[in-house]
Amino acid sequence: MASFRRALFSTVPRILSSSRTSAVAALHRPVLGSFWRFYSSNESNQSVDIDLSNEESKRRLFNRLLYRSKQRGFLELDLILGKWVEDHIHSMDESGIRSLVHVLDLENPDLWKWLTCQGQPPEAVKKNLVFMALRAKVVSNLDNHAAPETRATPGQPWVRGWDDFKKGRDGPITGNQ
Repeated sequence: MASFRRALFSTVPRILSSSRTSAVAALHRPVLGSFWRFYSSNESNQSVDIDLSNEESKRRLFNRLLYRSKQRGFLELDLILGKWVEDHIHSMDESGIRSLVHVLDLENPDLWKWLTCQGQPPEAVKKNLVFMALRAKVVSNLDNHAAPETRATPGQPWVRGWDDFKKGRDGPITGNQ
């Protein structure tokens, strides 16, 4: 506990004494860094460390990416991404893995909207081969297993309520009565 207290008291004054803009930039760097990759034209700025030289590093990388795809905190994406990555990660080369990392860096709500065709992804995301393969799989599943009336129209969010079936002539006016 004492070492934590010393570290805290030595770090806080340095942060407070630094210029405000550099502290704000330092706080926002991880978010901008992960999103900026799609808009950057310089491929060397990407900080993805992919080592496929031996079996141990390959196994660690695959396990890490599989975990990231199954533990996003958004159940629908956990299921879709986790299954797709589990099926395809062993056949990917280095560029495919980089594309997968870029997809995993996207925010959950945006990725969900783009995969289910509720919104148009940016051009940089559209060019990502992993995203396009994943989107084709999701669209195929929607076409094969979901009735068209249960889906949102393209470009519109799906905002139906759980009690929409009660909105008939003899249904309640409001609430879930």
